[in-house]
Amino acid sequence: MALAFDEYGRPFIILREQEQKSRVRGLDAQKANIMAAKAVARILRTSLGPKGMDKMLQSGDGDVTITNDGATILEQMEVENQIGKLMVELSRSQDYEIGDGTTGVVVLAGALLEQAEVLLERGIHPIRVAEGYEMASKLAVEHLSKIAHKFNFSPSDIEPLVQTCMTTLSSKIVGRCKRALAEIAVKAVLAVADLERKDVNLDLIKVEGKVGGKLEDTELVYGIVVDKDMSHPQMPKEIKNAKIAILTCPFEPPKPKTKHKVDIDSVEKFEALREAEKTYFDEMVKQCKDAGATLVICQWGFDDEANHLLMHRGLPAVRWVGGVELELIAIATGGRIVPRFQELTPDKLGKAGLVREKAFGTTKDRMLYIEQCANSRAVTIFIRGGNKMMIEETKRSLHDALCVARNLIRDNSIVYGGGSAEISCSMAVEAAADKIPGVEQYAMRAFADALDMVPMALAENSGLQPINTLTAVKAQQYKEQNPHLGIDCNDVGTNNMREQNVFETLIGKKQQMLLATQVVKMILKIDDVITPAAY
Repeated sequence: MALAFDEYGRPFIILREQEQKSRVRGLDAQKANIMAAKAVARILRTSLGPKGMDKMLQSGDGDVTITNDGATILEQMEVENQIGKLMVELSRSQDYEIGDGTTGVVVLAGALLEQAEVLLERGIHPIRVAEGYEMASKLAVEHLSKIAHKFNFSPSDIEPLVQTCMTTLSSKIVGRCKRALAEIAVKAVLAVADLERKDVNLDLIKVEGKVGGKLEDTELVYGIVVDKDMSHPQMPKEIKNAKIAILTCPFEPPKPKTKHKVDIDSVEKFEALREAEKTYFDEMVKQCKDAGATLVICQWGFDDEANHLLMHRGLPAVRWVGGVELELIAIATGGRIVPRFQELTPDKLGKAGLVREKAFGTTKDRMLYIEQCANSRAVTIFIRGGNKMMIEETKRSLHDALCVARNLIRDNSIVYGGGSAEISCSMAVEAAADKIPGVEQYAMRAFADALDMVPMALAENSGLQPINTLTAVKAQQYKEQNPHLGIDCNDVGTNNMREQNVFETLIGKKQQMLLATQVVKMILKIDDVITPAAY
């Protein structure tokens, strides 16, 4: 650190404890930052595309996660470096906004920084590089809108939506039954979508998983699946045309709020106490029966006496149902959540065509299916799989597919995948750079080169010759002026992504380019890094 001297030649301190802080400045700082970001991007590069590899991450307490989802990998990696954390934030914001393309956005940012490093070494000022990138990203986004296609779908013709969801699922472990899962995702989204307002509330789609069975057994339930069973083994396992009382009050005698003590010194007093409790329970059960309920779903537990009484009075009950599930059941059945027994009235009951308990395999696990509801705006996707990791990964993959279907309902424009959109944008930016005077044109060419890294990574992961494949496709696109040509990762035999049905959402692609450019600009503008020394 530089020392400052006063007019008598005595040094004085500008930064506190400066001897304990390390400081990197100028080009070194930028290079160190670019290095860190490239290291993070390199980890994700191999996970891109349908032939991408999976990562296995072990957390501190021994939980193992196997995943292909960029955002999940970076979240679990616990990156220490500050610039690395920026990359984690980048993929997280893509995940929150779009839900898909979390790997691609980090790969693109890493490629942009790699190209920027070359320009900085040539002595071009980082601000000029950042401005050139900004101009190029605007051009690329405009070009994306030009090559995008709108496609129309209706609740009866869902094929276009299914095709796009299949593209998303093809890069995951669950790729082998992507058709079935894509259809499930699309049907779930359409069940809860408000097509007039073009809005989808993904909270209404509950994703449940249970180990056992095979992935193909995954099903969509138009209703709610609760991981609970009836409170008494002799209660009926199937109730048709159920009227459901949804309670958040416990089935037990009221407890005084203050400290209290009951002294019982004779049998009569004990009997009286028991009688009082029994009449209290009876009153509760009677109120439920009077309202016309044929099934009680309770947030709290109830003791054996209440259970026994419910059983004898022929009122099936489910206990310990979580708050979120209660809300979903209330939405699905059109019921109201009742906080006190006195408030139970027939109009507050939910209605369901069928409530059944289902057992799985040889285990004692049972789940409750609430189907044929009055308001089928809440649905459940029920996943089966060989082990816990598989189910967790399927949940993440399905979340991506659900987000893609939601984005398409919001904005039904698509671009073609397989790197074709990136190659096309790269050529458009390259052509525009020739018309720009000044240093920015170098940055724009660098942006075009960075865009080529995405199809290059796709080719590399698919075991093709990266440079040969990319140049061949680029030349073909240039010759035919066809922006639908991309990398043939699955060896189908055609480069035309339109024939291969590989689609991506337009808003997802735009967001990728804009977010990656913003983060890169931010990293390039840092020229001084002061860090406290490690102890």
